[in-house]
Amino acid sequence: MSHDYIPSYLNPNDLGPWGQYLQQVDRVAPHLGGLSRWVETLKRPKRILTVDVPIERDDGTIAHYEGYRVQHNLSRGPGKGGVRFHQDVTLSEVMALSAWMSVKNAAVNVPYGGAKGGIRVDPSTLSKGELQRLTRRYTSEISMLIGPTKDIPAPDVNTNEQVMAWMMDSYAMIEGNLSTGVVTGKPISLGGSLGRREATGRGVFVVGQEAAARRGVALAGARIAIQGFGNVGGTAATIFADAGAKIVAVQDHTGTIVREDGLDVAQLHKHVAEAGGVKGFPGADATLDRDAFWDIESDILIPAALERQITEDVAARLKTKIILEGANGPTTPEADDILADKDVLVVPDVLANAGGVTVSYFEWVQDFSSFFWTEDEINARLTRIMQSAFGAVWDVAQEKKVSLRTATFIVACTRILQAREVRGLYP
Repeated sequence: MSHDYIPSYLNPNDLGPWGQYLQQVDRVAPHLGGLSRWVETLKRPKRILTVDVPIERDDGTIAHYEGYRVQHNLSRGPGKGGVRFHQDVTLSEVMALSAWMSVKNAAVNVPYGGAKGGIRVDPSTLSKGELQRLTRRYTSEISMLIGPTKDIPAPDVNTNEQVMAWMMDSYAMIEGNLSTGVVTGKPISLGGSLGRREATGRGVFVVGQEAAARRGVALAGARIAIQGFGNVGGTAATIFADAGAKIVAVQDHTGTIVREDGLDVAQLHKHVAEAGGVKGFPGADATLDRDAFWDIESDILIPAALERQITEDVAARLKTKIILEGANGPTTPEADDILADKDVLVVPDVLANAGGVTVSYFEWVQDFSSFFWTEDEINARLTRIMQSAFGAVWDVAQEKKVSLRTATFIVACTRILQAREVRGLYP
């Protein structure tokens, strides 16, 4: 059996994000010892569902959209992973995201497997009514796969608390009973958790603090550049600024803004809420072109947008000490090698942005017990879990002399494959 097994439904000449994930698995394979006989498990999603999502548009026409739900591995527990609405969603991307969820959940040791969903749609072209019909139809099409003990969706790119509320309600109508634990990232009024919206950005800050301490970078006065100013990048900016760091540059889909003395993050949030992006922010010294963002000197760089942003060319140009991957898959394997040669510390997505799924886990536990915690309790528990996960990964990286990404994969894949081995194959 070849380790470079390519499923028939992907393009062998361009595997997309799934190819990036497979390269990461190849790097961890030599470190798995006796568990390596199970490594092919990691290279094949357990289950892939592709669905047609038809809706009636407001003008009376019928539109069809392609939807996916992929369950990569369920050895350690029910599937867990977001649903994204984006015009460029592909099966390869959803497969890779589901696999990274498997790794992420095992890395922070929450009892979930990895899953992910998506619809190929530009949600900005839909009215609110159309978006609701799309969400409900998609939920009904994947309803046989999801459930509070089977697979628990959550928000991702272009989805939010409202979309989760529609998903939960649709599932309740189909099942004939309300189970709040079927999705996480819900509104507080429907069993959502305090601190969930900020959790991913807060987790990025917690591991950033740990990484900075080990690299001798003082957060007070540290120069930080952030790509993406949505939920993750925006929250991380606020918390880093509160800790005394200077947010010297922010890039989003509208533009790139810089201010040497640090941007006023609170004012920038207001501007983005009104203008829809960072472009035109009056508190910036300058607006740069898109590519110039990568030439800005920083102590910490936070890519918190989409995947495959830091390529070989970009990595060669970067002037930073620490990269915190707020987004999923922002750095290509080739770029990883260049950054390692430059002694840039990369805290990988599967560790850095695991705060979101950690608080999703808290939300799920609270839903099952119908007993809710305070925001302080949630943040304290999140911080403890992220610090301990970072410490364990750091120790493996030092001991085996590998990158933090490979070390995270070693920790996580060992947990996944131990569960696979001890469960055995049925029948």
